[in-house]
Formats: sequence, C-alpha cells, structure tokens
Amino acid sequence: MAPRWSARADWSRHLGSTATGAEVKITGPGGKSTTSTIPGDTPAAILEPVLHALWEGETKVIDSPAEIDVVGHRIVHGGAKYRESVLITPEVRSGIAEQAEFAPAHNRAQLEAIRTVDRVVGTAVPQVAVFDTAFHSTLEPLAYVYAGPYSWLEEGIRRYGFHGISVQYATRRSAELLKTSATAPRLIVCHLGNGASVTAVAGGKSVDTSMGLTPLEGLMMGTRSGSIDPSILVYLIRRHGYTADQLDNILNRQSGLLGVSGLSGDMRETLEAIQAGNQRARLAYDIYAHRLVREIGGMLAVLGGADAIIFTGGVGENCAPLRKDVCEQFSFLGLKLDPAKNAAPELDENIATADSRVQVLVIRADEDWEIACECHRLANAGRLQL
Repeated sequence: MAPRWSARADWSRHLGSTATGAEVKITGPGGKSTTSTIPGDTPAAILEPVLHALWEGETKVIDSPAEIDVVGHRIVHGGAKYRESVLITPEVRSGIAEQAEFAPAHNRAQLEAIRTVDRVVGTAVPQVAVFDTAFHSTLEPLAYVYAGPYSWLEEGIRRYGFHGISVQYATRRSAELLKTSATAPRLIVCHLGNGASVTAVAGGKSVDTSMGLTPLEGLMMGTRSGSIDPSILVYLIRRHGYTADQLDNILNRQSGLLGVSGLSGDMRETLEAIQAGNQRARLAYDIYAHRLVREIGGMLAVLGGADAIIFTGGVGENCAPLRKDVCEQFSFLGLKLDPAKNAAPELDENIATADSRVQVLVIRADEDWEIACECHRLANAGRLQL
C-alpha cells in the first residue's frame, strides 16, 4: 500500500489558545496552509474540522475520506510494552489508556483523537500508534532503573524517555547532512520546545535521555520545572498541605521559564523581556541555558565524545542566542560556531565552521513525516490488515 498523497493536519500543535478555542495551522501538499481559530476545548472539537479540511475548503487534497489509506497518531507514552509502532487494536487502545496515569494530558487526548477518526473517517481505515517512548526502548537498565526500591521497577516505575519520534527523525536527517551512515556518529540531540529533552545517540540508538517516567524529568522547560530535589515536594506537603493535583499543576504548568520569570513560558517573550531589562527574565534564561549545558555535558561523558550536537524543536531551531551561549561552553572540544550561519540558519544546516571538531546541526523537527514513514513501513511489511 504505497501512499498516493500525504497531508499534514497539525491539530495538536496549536499556535495558541483563545477564549473560544484553538488557533490551528493546517498544511497540505505543496506547503499551502491556512491558520484559523477553531471553537471548542476538547481534542474532538478541534480535530473534527481539521479532518474535514482534508477534503473540504482551501486545503482540500482529496475528494472524500474514502481515499485515506491509514491514519498515524503520535502517542506520548507507550510504557514498557510498546517498543515500536503498532496497528491500533482494541488491546492497544487499552494499553494506551493504562499509561494515561503517567502522561494524562497526552494519552487521554490521543485516545479521544483515535475515537474522532473512527467517527469522522470510519473504522475501516487502519490507525497506527507511533510512540514517543519507542526510540528509547534501547536504553540499558543502568540508564532506566531508578535508585529506589527494586519493587518500583517491578511496578513499571522506570525511565522511559520522550521526544523519541523527533529524535529518530533528527538521527536519520543528520546522517544525510553529515553524509554518514545513520548508525555511525555519536549524536547529542537537543529537542527544545515548550517541552525539552536531551538524548545521547550512539550507533543510531538511544543510550541515555533526560526525561524519565514522565516528560517532567530533566531540563527546565517552558512551564515545567524539570528535575528538582524530591524533598521539596515532601516539604510542601508537610508545611502547606499541598495535594497531588496541586503539585502536578505547579510542576507542569506554573514552573520553568514561566515560574522563574513570572511572565511567560515562551522563550521569545523571555528574550524580549531581557531586552527591556527584566532581571527575572534574565535569571530564567540563564538557568535554562545552564541546565542545558549541564545535561549536554552528561551525555558527552556517556558517549565518550560527540561527533555532532543537534538543535531541533521550536526553541532549538529559532533561538540563536541560546545556541551560541551553549556551544561556547564546549569550545574546549574544538567546537566552533559560524556566527553568520548561527544567526540565520537555513534549516537543515550545519552551523559549525569548516574546522570545527564537533559539528552543530540545526534540524527542523518533523515528527509528522516520521509518523508517516512509520505508517508506510508497517504497510510495506503487511502489518496493517485489520
């Protein structure tokens, strides 16, 4: 089953929330796109009109949903069970629901998206789950076991890692840019968006990553704290009587750049505030950069060196000052940035100088294409028959 066409309906990456719904960008073949506000506050309310846009209106690419061969979904948490992309069956739906406790904001919304496709496109069309955790299934126990009671591991409490779809794409794309085998270089992939992670890749496989049981661990992020001393939570419970839901809200939605700056979780707005002389915004940025340097340094030691550092995701692709500040800390490796290329990179591009001993790549995140490739791979392997 070869794809006759492909279109990206980027419903889940809405550009911003409004009082009446979500601002959504829909891109079809040839790069034609529209941006509109879709009313509603649930995935189904937003996704349904996005699906209709595939066969109706300005972004129409097919005549009817009957022309759709397969639908792919990014599923954030697959747990220990799902180590690769799979056809979505009733059993797989149950498995996704079981992991919702560890990624409630994501897995539940993605299950609703699957049900919306059932209703709008039809149940005869195969749907594929592409797991963000799957690329990290190659982690060894020394990288994924937490140093708590061993019963935690038996209960499934371990490090899984996330952003795997993006890292998988960046790994393949870097091989094309470096003109090497995808299994050859040692890579440090920095996926920096509202969520942020760093992954060490060797031989085309994930060997360590900054996120853990949930997407909260690791780097400071837009509104997430990243790793903190667990005793802080114990203190807040004992001293102030915080509930689990309150702590979850603080750590995931009121921390990171937003929490420290008091202004925004958006790096662009943080940089604008710094230009205006806001010291808390400066502190937020400095912490963000410092944590990123420290995490890259750890991955550098795990790999025993690096052939390339990759910046991807909204912040990684667009924040030249951050790339400069971070890479300067690794000049001792012989890493040298080309200032002009860093200031205005042509995605996808190597922005290191010709004599740099470590390459620095800016790669446009394209999880949608990677999901499409996974669907095509399963189709070619004859694994999409319902």
